Amino acid sequence: MKIGNPADKPGSTAPVAPVRNQPAETKAAEAGAQQQAADPSAKVELSNAASSLLEGGASADFDADKVARIAQAISDGKFEINAEKIADRLIANAHEVLGKAQH
Repeated sequence: MKIGNPADKPGSTAPVAPVRNQPAETKAAEAGAQQQAADPSAKVELSNAASSLLEGGASADFDADKVARIAQAISDGKFEINAEKIADRLIANAHEVLGKAQH
């Protein structure tokens, strides 16, 4: 569903174009035209704090083996949560992010 598409809104009487097979070039051109005509309210802006996280080397990489170990521990009922350690890390991360945002 595309945000702001009147055809997707309940009770809408806007016509819906039929789906047809098109060459890849035509589909790409139409997609580009739709992106250029995007609703201005669909604009996304990052806060200073979020931007500083990205600049600080944050990435989408993760340790798949660690995820598997944690999932197995949860399944086995052996996963223990250390609330004090989590709270300490959250506070430390908040201090770090706020410190970067103020510079």
